[in-house]
Amino acid sequence: MRPRAAADLPALVDLVGEQQPQSRYPYRWPLPFPVEDFLVRPGEIETWVAEDDEGLLGHVSLTRADVDEHAAAWSQGTGRPAGELAVVSVLVVASRARRRGIGRALIGEAVARSRALGLQPVLDVVPVNDAALAMYRALGWVELSRARASWQPDDAPDLVLMTLPDGPERISAPPPGGSSRSR
Repeated sequence: MRPRAAADLPALVDLVGEQQPQSRYPYRWPLPFPVEDFLVRPGEIETWVAEDDEGLLGHVSLTRADVDEHAAAWSQGTGRPAGELAVVSVLVVASRARRRGIGRALIGEAVARSRALGLQPVLDVVPVNDAALAMYRALGWVELSRARASWQPDDAPDLVLMTLPDGPERISAPPPGGSSRSR
């Protein structure tokens, strides 16, 4: 795992498109704007990619919550001001890397950095990918509320707003039979 570089963006654009039919993320597809704008977000704190010898396996970002439209809801749900929250976002994993612990490793990196900065991690998820929602819950993330996003089509389900409370982290546990090998 390493920080994302500008040179990674073309391969990440391809990765987002490749994994979207299976993950349904991003929910709105094709996007009404360049995929690069989906990957590179306002308020980025840090971003990471996982890779192996064949290329990129996944991506995750940590962004400031105070620039997000759900800042007030997360703040109310956590009892912390938006400036003390960090959003784990743009988690994508290549189809060839699914079920290998890559998503968990990327989330773990974002959570560890969030905690090191004294920030409470939060995220939102469209509840159409049961595997993603189940993974978050298995890792200890809890639902705070549900909300609509400005970008959501009328027929989309409400977003699930979540946080990972302070306490023992379950992030580093590899999935049964899986490998979290990344570099």
